[in-house]
Amino acid sequence: MSRLLAASVTLPTSTIPIFRTVASLREWRRKAYLEQKSVGFVATMGALHDGHISLLKHSLSRNDLTVLSIFVNPAQFAPTEDLSTYPRTLEADLALLEQTKVPEPSTESERITSAIFMPTVQDMYPSGITQDVSGQKGTFIEVKGYGHQMEGGSRPGFFRGVATVVTKLFNAVEPTDTYFGQKDIQQGLLLRRMCRDLLLSHPEPGHLHIMPTVRSPVDGLALSSRNAYLSPNDRKHASSLYATLNVCKDAWRDLRDKNLAIEKALAYLKERSSAAEADGVLIKPDYIHMNDPDTFDDVQTYEEGKAVILSGAMWVGKTRLIDNIILGNAEGILG
Repeated sequence: MSRLLAASVTLPTSTIPIFRTVASLREWRRKAYLEQKSVGFVATMGALHDGHISLLKHSLSRNDLTVLSIFVNPAQFAPTEDLSTYPRTLEADLALLEQTKVPEPSTESERITSAIFMPTVQDMYPSGITQDVSGQKGTFIEVKGYGHQMEGGSRPGFFRGVATVVTKLFNAVEPTDTYFGQKDIQQGLLLRRMCRDLLLSHPEPGHLHIMPTVRSPVDGLALSSRNAYLSPNDRKHASSLYATLNVCKDAWRDLRDKNLAIEKALAYLKERSSAAEADGVLIKPDYIHMNDPDTFDDVQTYEEGKAVILSGAMWVGKTRLIDNIILGNAEGILG
């Protein structure tokens, strides 16, 4: 299969069709409609890793066709953040996608990614885009009351950028099902709410799936494209966040007091920080929060079995990491 490219753009060779414009993708999508085929969708910013591939395999196994997008979204980066240095590994990404296959149900053939959507910034933001929110023009999506807690408290405006670009991607791809990772749990839950509030049919809220975090088999570090920023010394201490969240989880179960649980977790992280300093690595906590998965409000009291999102962020050297654990009953959140 040949690639479909914007005339002025040269991309690495790929056996998977690459769509550079919304118009070309919609032409492909209309054909899928006529053939009554389901379309799964995985949204990425590239720099693919095993976490992305896990989402892709879920889509391939459950849908007739699968689209994966690669778009580094300027609207979700603050002016001080890493838009210009965000990992870009397109050649390796395309090779990985070509290698990723799952068995076709009831046949001897295999499914592979059906199409790659790589829109231009101009196509995604026809009115132009700047990282300075005060200078932005055009239409943007904000999920009021649900974007300032947890991760949004440290990154004001982040979820406005996420909601906007994902709405655009959903409008372009019109997925039957879409797949997001638990590592970005607030993002997935917020987007599910957005689908409900905006009455989206592609996907319907119940067809936005949040899949469990994929972790390093060595130390449990949540896989992330930004892990590429970690130096070898940083990497030795990067699992401190997940370990700290597990300490908090155990303390929450035993003490049933949020403040005491977080206090114990931070004391543990302080010990890990001292060990890191011996390697010349600075660990700095950003937050540890416990929130309701529906309202994102802070959870104060322990209720047996009640779902709680325990999330955290910290700096390891110059790299900011996030992670979370679902406490209690995760039914209705994951899957």
